[in-house]
Amino acid sequence: MLRITDARTGASVDATPARRGLTRVEAHVSGFDTGALRVLLVTDLLVRALELGGTPVWAVLRTGHEQPELRAGAAALGIRPLEDGREVGRSLGEKQVIHVVAADAGPEADQGPEGVRLAVAPVHAASPAPLAGADPVALRLALLTPRRDRPVRLDTEALTEAHDTLARWRHAVAGWARHPSRPIPDHVRTELRAAWEDDLDVPGVLRLLARVAEEPELPDGARFETYAYADRLLGLDLVRDLGHPL
Repeated sequence: MLRITDARTGASVDATPARRGLTRVEAHVSGFDTGALRVLLVTDLLVRALELGGTPVWAVLRTGHEQPELRAGAAALGIRPLEDGREVGRSLGEKQVIHVVAADAGPEADQGPEGVRLAVAPVHAASPAPLAGADPVALRLALLTPRRDRPVRLDTEALTEAHDTLARWRHAVAGWARHPSRPIPDHVRTELRAAWEDDLDVPGVLRLLARVAEEPELPDGARFETYAYADRLLGLDLVRDLGHPL
């Protein structure tokens, strides 16, 4: 079961209500910058993790302005659309409400609506323009690589490393896809879910994928299925190069 740290109390809480039902996830941002995109990216991860666990989710964007730019930037990063919070009316009977906020939003963030607070650390970017010249999926991976509660430093080195990792993994996945499919080993599936259900530990997922790529006893078909399954959470389009010449 997915557990997250509530920024209000510091306690680890269940992201899924005790009685299985709808969870509302609200992303709170004040404008359009790389930090806001990271908040939306963590929201996307949270929604994906809840859905992978079988929890129905209602995802909402709360922002005062710059929605068109923000939504365009989010779409470029593969973040699925959020409903406009300004048009959200009455409750749909949700059993749980989770607010995804910037960790540096200030004390006013803790005085908002009731519900669990999921805090996202800031981004220190070399360029103030979030998408200037960057491969959007490499940017997504660079923002995913540190834990969400740790600041991200975005510079040429970080983006280059993310771009090279994506290229290497996509090439490997395309090669593994040429072999007969094999099931994901139980211990690998368990470790994957244990990582992302532990406060959205995406770096733990990435480390496990790196191990799977090098595990000598694992059939290539199982490597493919493992990467395809993990990408349901990560959203990195790791199967993009299937069918292309290697």
